Amino acid sequence: MPAKYGAEAAVDPEQAFTAALSACHMLWFLDLAARAGYSASAYHDEAEGALEAGPSGRPMITRVTLRPRVRFSGAPRPSEAEIAELHHRAHEACFIANSVLTKVSVEPQADAPDDAPAPSAGAPPAPPGP
Repeated sequence: MPAKYGAEAAVDPEQAFTAALSACHMLWFLDLAARAGYSASAYHDEAEGALEAGPSGRPMITRVTLRPRVRFSGAPRPSEAEIAELHHRAHEACFIANSVLTKVSVEPQADAPDDAPAPSAGAPPAPPGP
């Protein structure tokens, strides 16, 4: 959000909107993964929203890109294709994504090696772009 509209340190509505889409996707993904027998030990999303002029010329969040990184522990572990399918199903199930005009895309990130430090779960998404 442009500085002229709010305090830089405060969470603004655009960040909250992006975070809501990220959280909805995360919760569906984790549920679907658990139901498939996979144990996620860490989840981090560097979501980004774009605040731009919409079709009417008024500002709106035109797109949100989710970049989830999930670490699994134990066995079994899902293949890349299974992870992609879980993300697809989570996106389809997310009622927030299904309720908005914003284009929401999911770009899963590669899992970190087992010995790398785990990112913190539920980290806030990046603020919307210009």
